[in-house]
Amino acid sequence: MPVRTIVTAEAPVLRQKAKRIKQFSQSLQALIDDMFETLHAANGVGLAAPQVGVSLRAVVIEIPADDETGTPAQSYVLCNPEIVKSSGEDTDDEGCLSLPGYVGEVTRAAVVTVKGFSPEGKPVRVKGEGLLARALQHELDHLDGVLFIDRLESLEKLRRVGEAEEEAPGS
Repeated sequence: MPVRTIVTAEAPVLRQKAKRIKQFSQSLQALIDDMFETLHAANGVGLAAPQVGVSLRAVVIEIPADDETGTPAQSYVLCNPEIVKSSGEDTDDEGCLSLPGYVGEVTRAAVVTVKGFSPEGKPVRVKGEGLLARALQHELDHLDGVLFIDRLESLEKLRRVGEAEEEAPGS
């Protein structure tokens, strides 16, 4: 399971609509495994296949453990995901592994339900709130060629991490 190179904002693959997954195969599972390795190496929360240069509709997300509540880390894999329900509004800082060193305040839905498939092709449904809801929306944006900077009020709102009070989780 090699760590793959995360492409940065100027890579054309990040601005294209990713292709639907048609074959749920061992090569897809290998990609997913590599994406988790890459995510861990980068200390990120989420990663979409286009971020490693692969134009496929696949995302991995890992929400860190919460020591205060005793909640273990939660991992998610979604192939061909789509948001089927959203509600509320939440504004918070976001970062992106493809735009290292920058954060910006983005407004997203507070709660989302996403449906998709596992790497084996089985239907999956995930309901997310808080960080999970934000990560789901951020990663699904990558599949449509949208970066978090496209959702900023203005590019003037983009800040270097040193200017932020603390680094927002990258995805």
